Amino acid sequence: MKRRNILAAPALVAGAAALPAAAQAQPRIVTEEFMVPATDGQGEIFVRSKRPEGLAASASRTLLFVHGATYPAHSAFDLPLGGLSWMDYIAGRGFDVWCMDLRGYGRSTRPAVMAEPPEANPPLMRGDAAVADVAAVAAFIRQRRAVPRMVHMAWSWGCSLMARYATDNPGMVDRLVLFAPQWLRESASPAGVGAGAQLGAYRSVTQAQARDRWMAGVPEAARAGLIPPGWFEHWSGVTWATDPEGMRRNPSVLRAPNGVLADSAEFWQAGRPFWDPARVTVPTLLVVAEWDRDTPPGMATTIFPLLTASPGKRLVLLGEGTHTMLMERNRGALFQAVQVFLEEAAA
Repeated sequence: MKRRNILAAPALVAGAAALPAAAQAQPRIVTEEFMVPATDGQGEIFVRSKRPEGLAASASRTLLFVHGATYPAHSAFDLPLGGLSWMDYIAGRGFDVWCMDLRGYGRSTRPAVMAEPPEANPPLMRGDAAVADVAAVAAFIRQRRAVPRMVHMAWSWGCSLMARYATDNPGMVDRLVLFAPQWLRESASPAGVGAGAQLGAYRSVTQAQARDRWMAGVPEAARAGLIPPGWFEHWSGVTWATDPEGMRRNPSVLRAPNGVLADSAEFWQAGRPFWDPARVTVPTLLVVAEWDRDTPPGMATTIFPLLTASPGKRLVLLGEGTHTMLMERNRGALFQAVQVFLEEAAA
């Protein structure tokens, strides 16, 4: 495995309203990065860990996060905004936090067909292949930390992957956190390529399109103050830079695999869930924001009563946030809601 260690003091909270004050004496945070081989032998998966120096490994304090349909994990989950990333926040509270970029995203291997025109190949990274990437990384973490299971956490499409993994591997999941989970829908996904467009191997997204999608459903009066100044530009600059080929275009684009859209058509728009909530047997937290138009609150409220075997399940609806609340002015409310759930098990 390729590995890089970094020692740093955790950043103090700055410019993030509603986050609790950091303790005066904080342990140093150790950062590790690895490239984990995919189980099918086709490329590698980028993973990053942050944890307090000297932390003893435990199942309830080890957490793996996976991203959604379009953007990688590391540039959102571990992007310092106002001096602090979500990974920094959780690690600073005594957790060993990991994030992963699925193949085709971020710093993971991009399949060779992404160098070809998208229409030349079928959609990349279908759900089963993505779950296999999750399984490979989870196995790597369990072996490295010598823990039998860990907390699995996800955003958007990643929620379906983590939930599917949890139902297939109940003994390897300690808790499940689903932020903005997807469910059955009558219309196409907002991440789609547009009516009548061919669903090829991947799609190309501009920063302007990303911002328009982000603001969909936000009241006009709230748009100016939703994202603190400079945060969108910082995130988009870091994220789009992970795709050098896309950066060479004018305007620059971020290429994202279309497997998620093929899954949406085959499962979610066809009335066929990709995972069964009744098979989830671990404590589960669902979190969604009121202005989310990608995965509206109605999806989470539909899932919640179906979690019939989940002990201590919880549903949290947060006000004044969107599908991308983790990088918005009110992200502190999201951080706190998740942290309370995590620390109940870790106490």
